Amino acid sequence: MSGEVSPTLDFLGKVVNFVILFGGLTFVAWKPVKAMFAKRTKDVGDSIFLAMTGRSEAEAMASESRAKLAGLGVEVERLKAQAKEEGRKEAVRIAQAAVAEAERLKKLTRQELEEQARRGLAELKAYAAARATALARERIRARLTPATQSALIDRSIDRLSKINERPDPR
Repeated sequence: MSGEVSPTLDFLGKVVNFVILFGGLTFVAWKPVKAMFAKRTKDVGDSIFLAMTGRSEAEAMASESRAKLAGLGVEVERLKAQAKEEGRKEAVRIAQAAVAEAERLKKLTRQELEEQARRGLAELKAYAAARATALARERIRARLTPATQSALIDRSIDRLSKINERPDPR
């Protein structure tokens, strides 16, 4: 047995080396590994807690949204009814305004027609008077010859003399 080691002894030597190596590594790395696992455990717990809290908040928001959604149909119907009522009121107001405007236009038209009739009548009277005067002037000129004019002047002078010759009864 000079240079050869038995396989059992060789195996035992390797096992002892393994135990010493990993024992030393475990001894050196135990505190940081333990701290890392503790931190990781805490982080996982916090994540689970946040997930549960978030889930409950999400469920609360979902139920609130469902409640709002259920009330939304009622709100839409209420808004439709309100819009319909406002539309009806507006239609009535527009109809009343149209009737009032029509009456106002009728009144203005009636007044304008009456004014045009008055102006037309005044123009007709002025025209008739001017025409009557022109016809009278033409007739007088046609009848009034120089001899007739002399006779009229003489007659007027005679009348004036008779009026002035009468004694004043005063």
